[in-house]
Amino acid sequence: MKQLIAVFFVGLLIAGCANGPAANRSARKESAYPPVSPRIMTAENKLLDETTFKLEEKKGKVVLVNLWATWCGPCREEIPQLVELQERYKDQGFEVIGLDVDDETKAEIEAFTTKMKVNYAIGWAHDNVTIEISRMNKMNGIPQSILINRNGELTGIFRGGGANVLSKMKQTVAKIVEE
Repeated sequence: MKQLIAVFFVGLLIAGCANGPAANRSARKESAYPPVSPRIMTAENKLLDETTFKLEEKKGKVVLVNLWATWCGPCREEIPQLVELQERYKDQGFEVIGLDVDDETKAEIEAFTTKMKVNYAIGWAHDNVTIEISRMNKMNGIPQSILINRNGELTGIFRGGGANVLSKMKQTVAKIVEE
């Protein structure tokens, strides 16, 4: 397992933050996406406040899971958009969860998220989540996000950063929250 994780992080270093042209799929049909891996849904992720959660516990909510790191330029660029999505849809059962994929300390992440005025849950990605999302998305870089609907089904995959990916993400979130 540790070798697989090491390969993932080497891929991150080689691929950079993957801010090139983004291959992105929106939620045309729920059947357009594979089922969310049980390894993603049952992995215990740790949040900055020291609590843990499993994505399977979020059923009934629309959840955007974002893999990121403080050093990633495209990740930094998309954070204000994620803040906006969280603010706009939080009262409609929508939640953004930012999961750091690096070994950054709690103090480093807290300082960064305070500076960026992050208003959504932040923590560290469980290794299974990082590996499975990267495998599913066929991408080792960050940022990358998945959107899970109220039934726990995958309804959006967003690879890389940039205006096109963010536009598609906003459209997809709006559509799924309204369902």
